[in-house]
Amino acid sequence: MSQPVLLNNLDHRDLRVSTARGPGWGDEVMSALTFPGEFRALQAYYPIVFKKDPQGRFLPLALLGLEPGQNLFLREDGWDAHYLPMAIERQPFLIGQDASGEPMLHVDLDHPRVVPSGEALFLEHGGYTALLERMASLLRALHEGMGTTEGFIALLLQHELLEPFTLDVRLTGGAHVQLTGCYTIAEERLRALPSEALQALAQVGALEPIYMAIASLSHFRDLIGRLEQAHAGAR
Repeated sequence: MSQPVLLNNLDHRDLRVSTARGPGWGDEVMSALTFPGEFRALQAYYPIVFKKDPQGRFLPLALLGLEPGQNLFLREDGWDAHYLPMAIERQPFLIGQDASGEPMLHVDLDHPRVVPSGEALFLEHGGYTALLERMASLLRALHEGMGTTEGFIALLLQHELLEPFTLDVRLTGGAHVQLTGCYTIAEERLRALPSEALQALAQVGALEPIYMAIASLSHFRDLIGRLEQAHAGAR
């Protein structure tokens, strides 16, 4: 259960938030919502796929695991990758709206990162600490970036560049893992596009994230290797 409230320096002047990484801090998730502008940073570590939300809209996701509630990048002593997805790093903060519909900084008071031993959010006289400045900047980037997703997805659908993808793996110990419901960039269809279509995609900034998403798929091997290690450690 979450309890998002509008953050302010009066009610929350003593609120503290942990920035530690590891089990127990709410990072036990198999994917992180992302947007085209983040693909370049993500593709160095995580596979990027597309899934439909309950309303049938495609959303891009960075995969952190292959099973629900599984994050293969979490270690007891931290996060095992040099780049942390924005949607993970911003926790427990989120963008909400005020009465006029303007985006405002909110915090989830029930999030496990809200702890007395965490880092302060406000300075003595009410200004933002470096942590809260970082979170505000991160949320602005996320909010603006997510606003580009719909147009990007529309272009992918227009050119029929999404195709269903299923990962079916039998691990060394015999465990069977299947990932379904995902979509990836249709590479053959992309290669067959006429030059004017490719140029149009490039002009609106869509071609680079398309190639970044394709490049990211090589990290499925890494995820499977991490899963092998996790299963071996559990035996």
